[in-house]
Amino acid sequence: MTVIVRALRAEDPADAEAFARIRRAALPFMLATAESVAFDLTHAHPDSHFQMLVAEVGGEIVGTAQTGLAYDSPEPGQGFANVYVHPDQQRRGAGSQILRAAEERLAALGATAVYCWVLDAPANLAFAEKHGYRSSRSAHFLRLDLAHGTLPPLPELPEGIELRTGADFADDPRPLFEVDAETMADEPSDIGVEFTDYEHWLAETWGHPLFDHELTTVAVRDGRPVAFTMARGAGTRYGSVMTGTARAHRGLGLAKLAKAHSLHRARAAGRTEAFTGNDTGNGPMLAINKWFGYEICATEVRHVRELG
Repeated sequence: MTVIVRALRAEDPADAEAFARIRRAALPFMLATAESVAFDLTHAHPDSHFQMLVAEVGGEIVGTAQTGLAYDSPEPGQGFANVYVHPDQQRRGAGSQILRAAEERLAALGATAVYCWVLDAPANLAFAEKHGYRSSRSAHFLRLDLAHGTLPPLPELPEGIELRTGADFADDPRPLFEVDAETMADEPSDIGVEFTDYEHWLAETWGHPLFDHELTTVAVRDGRPVAFTMARGAGTRYGSVMTGTARAHRGLGLAKLAKAHSLHRARAAGRTEAFTGNDTGNGPMLAINKWFGYEICATEVRHVRELG
């Protein structure tokens, strides 16, 4: 059957729900709702030229792509296209056509390279190689059973450290942004990031519909955030989207402390599953998550293709 690729219509609830449904089917370890899909599209930074594409077969949406430019990279021309096809609808040409459409759009925007994440499975890796992509690094998805697992006891609170929730920073989240930006700069990545746009962070991260201000936990010293774990939630599912410590306070166990308190409170609030992700080279965070009881549930491999 004919595959039709088009832009997702943010104003169409059915489009957003179909996009979220495919994301949940392809990546069950990531939180996605129709509301979050529409929000991500309408609140993307204008310089990213962010777009969501869908592939239809017989009027049914079977594939998706998130595509745009890494606007916050100091190196221009870095594009991305993350393609996911419903597991029951693969090998019908939808993935190839939606990827081609994304590449053509990125080339028209001046991109010289396209990065994408590919699930570590033979068919997916073969698809990427067939389309000219080469692998670079990898990252794990991890899952923790909050309903039936046993969390380690809460670590003792170090002298001079107090814990607050994200909600405590509602009047002025900028100090939390500053620690997030410092941590983000040190994250393993193949695209450099200059994370400086506070207003966009305020709209896109702090204001995200899945962002859980109460379960987001911040370690504070002398009134300033020094470590944090940011949480999202959808139903009974909990997601850690970023955990980190300011450079001057690393090695003190503060990230583990913040995440421990967040997880204990998430379980008390009725969350039954916790998900997170770590670069395979991020030994410190992998060790922390193993201590909590997280188990690797899938791996994605980063790929890149030069355009032109």
